[in-house]
Amino acid sequence: MNDIDALLDLAHAAGEPGRGLAILGEGNVSASAGEGRMLVKASGSNLGAATPADIVECELAPILALLDDAAADDGAVGRALLDSRVDPAAKRPSVEAMLHAVVIDAGAGAACHTHPESANGILCSSKADYLVRGSLFPDQIVVLGQRGLLIPYVDPGLELARTVRRELTEFVRLHGQLPKIVYMQNHGIFAIGEDPAECLRITEMADKFAKILTAALAVGEPRFLPESVLERIEHRDDEHHRRRMLKEGR
Repeated sequence: MNDIDALLDLAHAAGEPGRGLAILGEGNVSASAGEGRMLVKASGSNLGAATPADIVECELAPILALLDDAAADDGAVGRALLDSRVDPAAKRPSVEAMLHAVVIDAGAGAACHTHPESANGILCSSKADYLVRGSLFPDQIVVLGQRGLLIPYVDPGLELARTVRRELTEFVRLHGQLPKIVYMQNHGIFAIGEDPAECLRITEMADKFAKILTAALAVGEPRFLPESVLERIEHRDDEHHRRRMLKEGR
């Protein structure tokens, strides 16, 4: 399977009707294309119906340069997105390509941004921070890691990309690695993985976690697992084996 096919598989799964992850033109996906480039979904295209023509190869440099340009405005963003295309005839990249560029530049192999009904129900409430307070069940740790990152609401586009870049840098400084899942208040989630297949697993587990958290909040206070349990599950040999099996699709 080539890189575009793998990314389309992720897009189709994330946009599958009935999953409640993304509808209409919501959400986007990306993958590293090496040598300072990425593949990213075009603006306005439907994840579930995306075709190879909806995947745009972009240079990271023109997009990342915007983040350090204090004078950049919406016009500059539009020009940079168009200029970043390797093929000038390709469709316009999504405005969230800036956010994807930040994540790919930080070392991710792929990313998936969706607006799950389950997670957004919490992200649009006063209890959004519960999503990063801890873990509720072992499989959550296996797929999502021990810690997630919560970003307060920021205008999607340039300001969001700048904020996420700053927060990712701090997260890596504190924990030595990128988070698997980023929650964006009043917006959606961002799965960060080694490849598109891992991004789908992260998205699916984040959806399950949000549903379980909502159920726990409905009947009382969530009972998060203690730190000692998180550390034990994170480093157990059998859990490392399960991660390998998941990666191999078994």
